[in-house]
Amino acid sequence: QVQLVESGGGLVQPGGSLSLSCAASGSIFRIYTMGWYRQAPGKQRELVALITSAGSTNYADSVKGRFTISRDNAKNTVYLQMNSLKPEDTAVYYCKGVRELAPAIVYWGQGTQVTVSS
Repeated sequence: QVQLVESGGGLVQPGGSLSLSCAASGSIFRIYTMGWYRQAPGKQRELVALITSAGSTNYADSVKGRFTISRDNAKNTVYLQMNSLKPEDTAVYYCKGVRELAPAIVYWGQGTQVTVSS
């Protein structure tokens, strides 16, 4: 069993920055692909960024060049640095972990609200 706990959300003005953290407990963090997803009101949950155990990253086109995902396996934590935030980045941000070894178990965090508004 893995528990994922996000932190770092809040209210920020357009153009500002926020850093999200997702702390994992209960399993071998380094064998998980970790990702950040977001869900805005009335919209489907969408991928923001992910990072594999090997450190490969992938980003949604809408955040490329503005967001950076990283991980610290020693701290069992994945981060999302968000710069140049826009009102359309407003959403609940969720952390997701997918075990890279069979069985491919999936875990989700409870989410953290990010609001970009003046």
